[in-house]
Amino acid sequence: MGQKVNPIVLRIGYIENWRSLWYADPREYAKNVIEDSKIRQFIKKRFVQAAISKIVIERLAEKIKIIIHTARPGVIIGRRGADIDKLRSELGQITSREIAIEPQEIKNPVADAQLIAQNIAFQLEKRVAFRRAMKRAIDQAMGAGVKGIKIKCSGRLNGAEMARSESYRVGKLPLHTFRAQIDYGFAEALTTYGILGVKVWANKGEIIKEIKRKGKTGSAEGAVQNVSAKPAPAAAG
Repeated sequence: MGQKVNPIVLRIGYIENWRSLWYADPREYAKNVIEDSKIRQFIKKRFVQAAISKIVIERLAEKIKIIIHTARPGVIIGRRGADIDKLRSELGQITSREIAIEPQEIKNPVADAQLIAQNIAFQLEKRVAFRRAMKRAIDQAMGAGVKGIKIKCSGRLNGAEMARSESYRVGKLPLHTFRAQIDYGFAEALTTYGILGVKVWANKGEIIKEIKRKGKTGSAEGAVQNVSAKPAPAAAG
């Protein structure tokens, strides 16, 4: 059977960046990785209703900057910043470093693969028919400007005796084109029949790198990233 690699990991260093941005002494590396994992797990468990897509952690000297990409920043900030101050003190039990928390709002949540997967999983837990949830998510994503999308649900769908997988795919989804910005998300739905897995791939267009050159020597002047989508082909005749 063909297996799919995580498209975000595949594009790291080309059009994607790491979710943990820091350098460390080899003796401290494992400790930092475990610390990052605990921070992410705690935040996602603490703010289940905040629609968190991803958490980026930056480390510099004795400081940690946590960037939370969420569709509901108000849930994390709280009234007059009360919740974010409480979160900072709670994270102080995980790490002794100074913590800065920066919520960033996701402007288009219906086009975010992780949020789409979480939304479908939530509907499956509420006993919504999986085909209806998948088709509704696809319609919303395509209406939001996504170039292509694929959604796959696996498990005992509709309480069937045997587990199976079903998927829907619409539009263009070039998984092997590195310049294509393929977003990926995964979520699990806890149902009375067992756990259902939801995977989402979303094509948000292409990122093209342009390198400006100067003089006859052809030395590079700089690199510019432009997000663009290919124009639609002209109709024949």
